[in-house]
Amino acid sequence: MEFGILIVAGILLLIVFLFFYLVPVPLWITALFSGVNVPLTSLIGMRFRRIPPAKIVNPMIKAFKAGIPVETAKLEAQYLAGGNVDRVVDALIAADKAGIKLNFDRAAAIDLAGRDVLEAVRLSVNPKVITSPMVAGMAKDGIQLLATARITVRANIDRLVGGAGEETIVARVGEGIVASIGQSEDHKLVLEQPDRISKTVLAKGLDAGTAFEILSVDIAEVDVGKNIGAQLRTDQAEADKKIAQAKAEERRAMAVALEQENTALVEAMRAKLIEAQAAVPMALAEALRSGRIGVMDYYQLKNIEADTDMRESISRASGGGTSDGSAGGTQR
Repeated sequence: MEFGILIVAGILLLIVFLFFYLVPVPLWITALFSGVNVPLTSLIGMRFRRIPPAKIVNPMIKAFKAGIPVETAKLEAQYLAGGNVDRVVDALIAADKAGIKLNFDRAAAIDLAGRDVLEAVRLSVNPKVITSPMVAGMAKDGIQLLATARITVRANIDRLVGGAGEETIVARVGEGIVASIGQSEDHKLVLEQPDRISKTVLAKGLDAGTAFEILSVDIAEVDVGKNIGAQLRTDQAEADKKIAQAKAEERRAMAVALEQENTALVEAMRAKLIEAQAAVPMALAEALRSGRIGVMDYYQLKNIEADTDMRESISRASGGGTSDGSAGGTQR
């Protein structure tokens, strides 16, 4: 009998536990006294849909107290989609207090896009200052300038979904600084009036397509870098020098080749001369045998040859006269 009573008591305890698990009565009572009417069946349905009821009811209570109506179904859909329901509701309350137009669907879309919707609302109220890295630009006089800018931005709620982030803003501002420095005729003008850079950058509309609105671009620091123009001219002069040296070496090689060609031509002509000289005695002997010249003609030829050799010898010994023997002697 006692064993049966224990079994019945255990079953009753199990039923009570399941009831309070499936029906969060304390949460229902809290919502009821807060003025939020959440049926018990909705709370039970959240349990079966694996949605913690507190994740839905508590944001609903906050929104109701702030005077912002929200639907339970939309909160559940946001939670099931992986969004942060509590943060979305906080963003709606902050936007309402700041006078910013933001509805639940827009806030939910921003949250599901991976952006912090509450931080975006805060940035809309309190702008943020972004410090750009050191940017190098070169003026038209060849002097490099190094500039750092502080960019004041405000979140643009309408462009948070699909809009570019801070990295794009910083990159565009850096590009604008380089372009502005490059348009300056003299780097001293930039040093004297750094606000010229700010005006040029702001006039370009660099915040188009981004999730931010650029309020101001202030040049925090401008330093003089290298003399890039002089360095480029030096490098160009060095390159021209190397080109000239290469051309000179090419001309020298051509001259050497031409000289070698002339030397080979002279040697060939000398070989032909020697060959012709070797054929002279044979031709004389043939002429004597055939009777085309006489003996006296032959001796006269030898006499002229001996006289020519003598004159050349005297000319080489004295260092005067001409190579053809016209400086001394008489012809026989």
